[in-house]
Amino acid sequence: MKEQLAAMLVMQDEMNTKVHPRWNEQGFHWYRAIWTECAELMEHYGWKWWKKQAPDLEQVKLEIIDIWHFGMSILLLSGKSISELSEEIEADLDRPRADGGFREAVENFAGDTILTKSFNTARFAEVMKAAEMSFDDLYIGYVGKNVLNFFRQDHGYKDGTYVKQWNGREDNEHLVDIVQALNPISENFREELYEGLKTKYVELTA
Repeated sequence: MKEQLAAMLVMQDEMNTKVHPRWNEQGFHWYRAIWTECAELMEHYGWKWWKKQAPDLEQVKLEIIDIWHFGMSILLLSGKSISELSEEIEADLDRPRADGGFREAVENFAGDTILTKSFNTARFAEVMKAAEMSFDDLYIGYVGKNVLNFFRQDHGYKDGTYVKQWNGREDNEHLVDIVQALNPISENFREELYEGLKTKYVELTA
């Protein structure tokens, strides 16, 4: 787990640098992005007692992965080394507490985020556990989304020329298909995934 955590931290730093070379000096409000994502997370899970709702667990997990991007960005600003951060995160993710159901876990996490303007990995682990999301789910999902984010940046996301709908389906949906066709533990997983996205993009948006 520690090696995979270190890899994700490095990938997040690379992604942030791709968006802004001096991202760590900009004072971005990462915590605000986190609690806003928590609201979207709750919508996908369902909370309205006046209408029938069924949890969309796949969307829930995608939102958790988005939160992980912002959380790691906060942790990278701590000044600690990748090795130190990996050890600390591993300890928190490895022993999640269970304080009730999913909605309570999200509220506890969101409340802590707003109060501290930071990222509590122990509370994040509670949300993962409540969503029945494994570390492998987090790792594979994160690497996939990280590669997609790089792909978007390379193909005009920032200047508005990127096409997000590929033949009637969002790029996120195509990403899931491509990931499922690859071996996520391959040392070339990222490169193969990027090439898979590139091939699909050219084929379906030309």
